[in-house]
Amino acid sequence: MASSWSARAALFCLGLCLRQVVQAQGGSLPAPTLQALPSALVPLDKPVNLRCQGPPGVTVYRLEKLRLEPYEGKYEDQDSLYIPAMMESDAGLYRCSYQEGSRWSPPSEKLKLVATGVYKKPTLSAQPGPAVPPGGDVTLQCRSQYGFDQYALYKKGHPRQDKGLERWYPADFPIITVTAAHSGTYRCYSFSSDNPYLWSAPSDPLELMVTGPSSAPSPSPTEAPSSTTRLTHQDYTRGNVIRLCLGAAILLFLVGILVEDWHSRKKFPLLWVPTIHRPLPPLPQAPKSQGSQDGGRPVGHPQGLPPSEPQNVVVSKRS
Repeated sequence: MASSWSARAALFCLGLCLRQVVQAQGGSLPAPTLQALPSALVPLDKPVNLRCQGPPGVTVYRLEKLRLEPYEGKYEDQDSLYIPAMMESDAGLYRCSYQEGSRWSPPSEKLKLVATGVYKKPTLSAQPGPAVPPGGDVTLQCRSQYGFDQYALYKKGHPRQDKGLERWYPADFPIITVTAAHSGTYRCYSFSSDNPYLWSAPSDPLELMVTGPSSAPSPSPTEAPSSTTRLTHQDYTRGNVIRLCLGAAILLFLVGILVEDWHSRKKFPLLWVPTIHRPLPPLPQAPKSQGSQDGGRPVGHPQGLPPSEPQNVVVSKRS
């Protein structure tokens, strides 16, 4: 009775856990990531490769360019898109998704693919100068001969993609309380808000130097985990959930066995039987001699008398 109950409880717990895992997997697939290699800022006539990354084992992808006008918008059923020579028509917003079974994943974050070199380059300067003491302030100014209303400032040297700041005209980028982490090479771009994906050529590089003794460089901002990291973490999470479910089922099964043993002991209690002391049986008697007819006793030895001493008897012969 208890054994069947423990088995049913274990199976119920295991089924419930597996159902939650399946529902979690079926409820929302992890979104893929979309990257532009080598960069999302692509000079005209230069190649670029857009690559969509999903979980391991996925073979069906869809990469699309978001529609800006009613007649625009296209997609490719593949995980990558190679553009051998960047054109102005290739610039825009892209995203991708993948199919797992009969379900499609959520779309990736939008990738802003920018064509650079469409307009002449602006100028970049540092005020009061490119050499700044630790703790000082500096302002980077980006200027263009055209009436652009937006500017972007980028610092090189980041592992994945240059980080930019966009400002309206006039393009002043103040840096307050300079540290050694602000040292590096900067460039700026200019563009119009009417064509946000067509940028000018980059300005000449500006080297910002932090002079004098300074403390250790501040760590760079922590980047968001990539798609592969998120997917791996989710895979580990699912595996841990399954292990926990199996452990809980085994634990319930063992508890059921203990309960069954307890019930059996309660139903059939062990009785204490006192020890009975009994007298020992008599020892066996010695076997009797069979040499005489009077009970086996030797001749000449009356019962109860010890044997006499031997005597010398002399027999004489008459002549």
